Amino acid sequence: MLEVTALPLAELRERSSEKWREYPDDVLPLFVAETDFPLAPEITKALQRALETGDTGYVASRSPLAETYAAFARRRFGWEVDPARVRTTADVSMGIVEILRRVTQPGERVVVMPPIYPPFFDLVDEAGAEVVRVPLRDTGTVWEIDLDGVRAALEDGASAILLCNPHNPTGTVHRRDTLTALAELAAEFGVAVVSDEIHAPLAQPGTGFTPFLDAGDAARRVGYALVSASKAFNLAGLKCALMVTAVDETSSVVRGLPVEVEWRTGQFGLLAAVAAFSEASDTWLDGLLNTLDANRVLVEDLLASRLPQARYRIPDAGYLAWIDLSELGWGDAPARRILKDARVALSSGPTFGAEGAGHVRLNFGTSPEILTEAVERIASLAGR
Repeated sequence: MLEVTALPLAELRERSSEKWREYPDDVLPLFVAETDFPLAPEITKALQRALETGDTGYVASRSPLAETYAAFARRRFGWEVDPARVRTTADVSMGIVEILRRVTQPGERVVVMPPIYPPFFDLVDEAGAEVVRVPLRDTGTVWEIDLDGVRAALEDGASAILLCNPHNPTGTVHRRDTLTALAELAAEFGVAVVSDEIHAPLAQPGTGFTPFLDAGDAARRVGYALVSASKAFNLAGLKCALMVTAVDETSSVVRGLPVEVEWRTGQFGLLAAVAAFSEASDTWLDGLLNTLDANRVLVEDLLASRLPQARYRIPDAGYLAWIDLSELGWGDAPARRILKDARVALSSGPTFGAEGAGHVRLNFGTSPEILTEAVERIASLAGR
């Protein structure tokens, strides 16, 4: 298997992206969802070709991306996507807002499931709707959707559901039967489900990842999927996401969006996404998944030996570790103390909702050496 390894720290500090410019050089940045790996070779080739030929104009109205993604979905998830029902936009967040604006009325409520990617709260507001919180249920071994809570919210008038699958920050891959039940609930109440599936390519083999639109007839009728290569292939700055539907009614909603929603797609983002979703990049993605598998276990081992008060559950997907540090007594937002005294930047738990009190989110999409140093620094605050 191809080995995908992180770049050296000195080389990473030459980057100009948010991860490497937000804090001084004495801080180890493990907060924002950027990774420390080199680009997949096919992406590098595609971007180099574009630069060499000056291919830096407007995105074309016709491109191979829809067909390329459909083939990717078939290979990786066993999901049949109709390329005619795929449209692009700048990023997943933009797609969420634009779709919510079409499936809700101003002031209506949208179900959100905290702890959740913090911008979800703002995206609902930007769409003119209001958040109704239905937290994930923590069974002690897994996080799962609270279907009874969702039903209660729908009975109380909520008009849409904003889903995250795989879930950020817990890394949960929701079970097929749960997604089917959620879709049937949505169909019963006549509401839409908008599913953010940006971390889907990072579902570990064996997790049984189910795209929402593949979870049954009801899911196809009520669902909108937002997908992108940006997290798995570290392309967030290039701006390209896909809006996917499965039936005429939902497809007409997406087709009815202003043309500028699609024109905001970045040319480099589109070219890079075609390369990322091509079969030629599968070997690189498999190597990345293998590296992340080792890293998610390394986080568990490091915490067990250096910081046993921490509670961490190995995620099903992605490169984000959701860690409960409540037992250390560092308050609701331990990331503040960790940044100040250990010089490690983590995402602060309370920004993910009240359920994040005492938690941090750590990005393990980096080298074992950086992970080890980060945990060592944090453990030093606990006197270990």
